[in-house]
Amino acid sequence: MTTDSGTAELHSLDAIGTEIDLVAFDAQAVRTSIELVSHVTTADLTKPTPCADWTLHGLLTHMITQHYGFAAAARGESDLALWKLRRLGDDPVESYRIAAEHVIAAFAEDGVPERKFPLPEFTTAFEFSGAQAVSFHFIDYVVHSWDVARTIGRTVSFDDDLLAAALGVAEVVPRGKARLAPGSAFAPEVGWFGDSILDDIVAMLGRSPNWPN
Repeated sequence: MTTDSGTAELHSLDAIGTEIDLVAFDAQAVRTSIELVSHVTTADLTKPTPCADWTLHGLLTHMITQHYGFAAAARGESDLALWKLRRLGDDPVESYRIAAEHVIAAFAEDGVPERKFPLPEFTTAFEFSGAQAVSFHFIDYVVHSWDVARTIGRTVSFDDDLLAAALGVAEVVPRGKARLAPGSAFAPEVGWFGDSILDDIVAMLGRSPNWPN
């Protein structure tokens, strides 16, 4: 979402942020991920996930790192070292819960949607609006909740209004060549026809709703 071709998409995300409470939806998505991760066992950590090349251990490590990175950005901290990959810890479930609650609290502070967020992991050329940054985190944790659920053989569901908001964000994520660039947040879109909005979202963002098939 940070290339020159994504400028219009970034403005669209600002518009979405003025129409809905992205902070509240993000908190719902993150709390859903906490509940799902609470079911993870040690044996699950070596399982493959819908995120290519990541086991569940790697995915959870990424998720924890992102929580701390976005929380730091909400405070205006721009040091790339704050996005350094973190250890999962001896108690992965508790490590994840602490990180998730940390970002929920950071986003819940007054005025977050109006702040400027430095996101050095994505670009140092400019800062993002709070609405843009929260939308990035929100769509990630809708999709990552699905990733975790599918990996451990559970189901995940969200309220219709949250899914409508997530679909609006997913629809403005740049497609085409942007998805093939090194470090792209999402793989190319997967062709899919179904009656589930969540399946539509994950397919739009590069996952097969039929994973692992």
